[in-house]
Amino acid sequence: MAAILRTAFRHKLIPPLGRMCYSSSPPTTKLFIDGKFIESNTSEWLDIHNPATNEVIGKVPKATQEEMLAAVNSCERAYVSWSETSVLTRQQIFLKYQQLIKENLTEIAKLITKEQGKTLADAEGDVFRGLQRVPGTAMLLAKLFQDTGAPDGTLNIIHGQHDAVNFICDHPAIKAISFVGSNQAGEYIYTRGSKNGKRVQSNMGAKNHGVVMPDANKENTLNQLVGAAFGAAGQRCMALSTAVLVGEARNWLPELVEKAKKLKVNAGDQPGSDLGPLISPQAKSRVCDLVQSGVNEGAKLLLDGRTVQVKGYENGNFVGPTILAGVKPHMKCYTEEIFGPVLVVLEADTLDEAVDIINQNPYGNGTAIFTTNGATARRYTHRVDVGQVGVNVPIPVPLPMFSFTGSRGSFRGDTNFYGKQGIQFYTQTKTVTSQWKEEDSTLSGPAVVMPTMGR
Repeated sequence: MAAILRTAFRHKLIPPLGRMCYSSSPPTTKLFIDGKFIESNTSEWLDIHNPATNEVIGKVPKATQEEMLAAVNSCERAYVSWSETSVLTRQQIFLKYQQLIKENLTEIAKLITKEQGKTLADAEGDVFRGLQRVPGTAMLLAKLFQDTGAPDGTLNIIHGQHDAVNFICDHPAIKAISFVGSNQAGEYIYTRGSKNGKRVQSNMGAKNHGVVMPDANKENTLNQLVGAAFGAAGQRCMALSTAVLVGEARNWLPELVEKAKKLKVNAGDQPGSDLGPLISPQAKSRVCDLVQSGVNEGAKLLLDGRTVQVKGYENGNFVGPTILAGVKPHMKCYTEEIFGPVLVVLEADTLDEAVDIINQNPYGNGTAIFTTNGATARRYTHRVDVGQVGVNVPIPVPLPMFSFTGSRGSFRGDTNFYGKQGIQFYTQTKTVTSQWKEEDSTLSGPAVVMPTMGR
């Protein structure tokens, strides 16, 4: 069995997801074990906040040891029959699941917006991220999966923090771990899980660069940079958080700033909102501190979104679009992933200089080049040491039939997500060699040489 850690209406699904409360107490999130939504017996709970208001909108349990064991035992029982289920039957289940997700997309997006802060438009195109701060989407997706008729135990969901992570890394029945999150957590999970003989894939931090050549289509490129840098308030691993302006492209900075100024900051469920709040006060504080570190080290603050005020949401975790120019590779705002609506801008005289800057950065998740010259694009895609490259595509996330090939400091493991590699990750290869010969019954003595086919 594999564990997925990800630091989801026609049916009325809210009651199974948490206890209905008619008092001021926030609702609780349930566990999903052996096909049932179960109220946890834990004494430890985590608050879920609406990042636009910081009000507590729910509580999520830290699963007990007994509950985590029950989830694993359920998986073990289900594996026996599921492993014998034909590919055609599995395909029918997942096609139905796909259809249910499409039919309930609006409700899924509303949950993402409420718990994570994304705008509704962005949330509808998002992939759920089942952190303890945003459990609602994962539980809704579990209900939809249950509605496909999938056997009980093929999916189990527990909630927690350090104890849950260690349990998954250590339990011998769990054979594989798939993780998305920070470098600190990803490195820990990869090391501990691998030490216990598990197959692990950790997709971690990023510093995605967009290289702008002076021959690029200016209007389109500037629009692409603004959208990719500030969409989702910069809270996605493929956000284009760093621009490298080559040659005369550095003169485009004033126009870039003007476009960023026009973005509307508001709660994610409000019409016309371009970017919503950061997920927590701690996330906002970290982003603001990294921006200030850039200023202290000599970067130019061309646009400061740290003091943005959103009427009616004064307690929210909002940071507006922020642009730091004149950034150098040694600055903290460049060496660390900011994970917020901040674009840091570096300059280079040539394409080769830009490539060298990127290749010296430890991360290798994604990058993009903006140019109208095919030879330039070819040279860039060949030389840059990054796992996913876009040519005039600011966020080069591949289609699902291809693998998500982040590399270097952005990934730990042998096989990536999605595509053929994703299938291989969840597959244990077995090779069977058989031989049937009439003369086998007449052999008079043992053969002491290495047996080979055809002999």
